[in-house]
Amino acid sequence: DQVQRQTFQYFWELGKENSGMARERSNASFDTGPEVVTTGGTGFGLMAIIVAAEHKWITREQAAARVNQIVNFLWKADMYHGAFPHWLDGRTGHTIRFGIKDDGADIVETSFLYEGLLCCRQYFTQDTPAEQNLRNKILWMWEGVEWSWFTQGQQVLYWHWSPNNGWSMNHQIHGWNECLITYVLAASSPRYAIDKQVYDKGWATGPEFKNDNAYYSYTLPLGPALGGPLFFSHYSFMGLDPHGLKDRYTDYWIQNRNHTLINHAYCLENPKHYLDYGPNCWGLTASDSYQGYAAHSPTEDLGVISPTAALSAMPYAPEFSMVALRHFYDDLGDKLWSKYGFYDAFSETHHWVAGSHLAIDQGPIVVMMENHRSGLLWKLFMNSPEVQRGLKKLGFESPYLK
Repeated sequence: DQVQRQTFQYFWELGKENSGMARERSNASFDTGPEVVTTGGTGFGLMAIIVAAEHKWITREQAAARVNQIVNFLWKADMYHGAFPHWLDGRTGHTIRFGIKDDGADIVETSFLYEGLLCCRQYFTQDTPAEQNLRNKILWMWEGVEWSWFTQGQQVLYWHWSPNNGWSMNHQIHGWNECLITYVLAASSPRYAIDKQVYDKGWATGPEFKNDNAYYSYTLPLGPALGGPLFFSHYSFMGLDPHGLKDRYTDYWIQNRNHTLINHAYCLENPKHYLDYGPNCWGLTASDSYQGYAAHSPTEDLGVISPTAALSAMPYAPEFSMVALRHFYDDLGDKLWSKYGFYDAFSETHHWVAGSHLAIDQGPIVVMMENHRSGLLWKLFMNSPEVQRGLKKLGFESPYLK
């Protein structure tokens, strides 16, 4: 409870100003200043606000007020064919470029945002003016995302588009990675839905989609060698409940649990002989590092442990995640713990601790630990009528689909 509560403070304290949205990071975002807010991280933060209201760390009224602050800001912010950019200026709502040509729509970040917004619509169901307002505006914005436009008439979704650079980034979204939620929401759209062929011929044809190899005796149905960074099994599954979730390609519970167990087993083997790796210190995922931001995984191992990796894996391997939590909290203590929960990452080998917190790493800790405890966000998201229609359209099975 304390880890969740303290980690939630990242969103509550740093979101007080202007937009209410989640700051990209607790420190300055490179050369763009402190006003950078992140759309995907805000989706995760919205889910964390629901957790806080449910546990009464804040009142329901406070939670609804903050969600309204965010929704009212988004209502006026830059959007492109209904999709938001990766970064916004938290004061003005204007786009802050994320990369040289990345100054427009980002439909993956937009999907993480709507993962949270749809949970809010499902949670805040009272007939108060505040809750009615947020439900109405979420619905209107959700109906306006032109998912099908982002196919360019082809059988695949494209990640980016901007008015200045058009489709020049040309980044097709293929699996396996963190983007399953993007295809699910695109299929679930009330007005601009993609059809099943886009899922089958776009998402499911990626060069790293099918795997079926065994690592450390665990078979990995999908994804790159050794599974890739652990956020692949977190971001889409903060809302999507992997229990009993299956389609023609895999059983997603087996996929995510085995991905986690492979990551854990790799850290136990510790082939590069880094300090501190072991049963109580494991978890490789994208985070800050002593070399800058890096997508840590068994095939890109810099000796950096990211607490969000093991803690957000709580639903999949609680027996191993709890051991890591106790080590981070009891043994590393003040070296790793701050007013916003655990720092983003550390390396005992390099005598380095990140002084930073990132929204996209903080959010999954609160939400996935809650899903392990109560299934709260899973129940909210999976009971959304549009999501159920989208999952059925794509050929999924789930206990939620009657």
